[in-house]
Order: sequence, then C-alpha cells, then structure tokens
Amino acid sequence: MIPEYNLNILGLDLNFKTDAGPERIEQAKAYLEKRYAELQSRGNKLSKERVLVYLALGLADDYLESEIRFSDLQQRVDELLHKINGLEADN
Repeated sequence: MIPEYNLNILGLDLNFKTDAGPERIEQAKAYLEKRYAELQSRGNKLSKERVLVYLALGLADDYLESEIRFSDLQQRVDELLHKINGLEADN
C-alpha cells in the first residue's frame, strides 16, 4: 500500500500518496521552504503565486541540469567500459 501524506507546505494543505519515505518527504518539504524563503527575500514584494512560479522554474532548471550531468556521466562510464572491454579482449 502506498503511504498517504497530509502536509502543510508554504501555507497550502496538501494530501498525496507516494512511494517516497517520510524522511525524503520532509527533506523535500524543507528544501522547498528554504528555496521559497530565498526567492521571497529577493522578490521585491512579489505575490506568492509569482514566487511559486519562479520556484517551479528554478527547480525545473535544476532538474534539467541534473539530467545533462547524468547523461554526461553515463557517456563517460560507457566509454570507460568500452576501453576496459577492449583491454580484456587484448589479453
């Protein structure tokens, strides 16, 4: 059974189910609240909705950057495995 969570995040009551454990949910909540506070402190009195949109854009950019890094790392691992396999074939 998938656990259900009832949280108040950034003043919004949310109910959802996920396979993620409670520790990861709390880490995600704390990360969002930290990033939100950082944006809000620089936001020149932006509305909550605008700050949330900027937060979503920042998180999407972080995700895309992580995907690029992961792809680069995967390519490097594949190249190293190819080299290792080539060395094993020579022996």
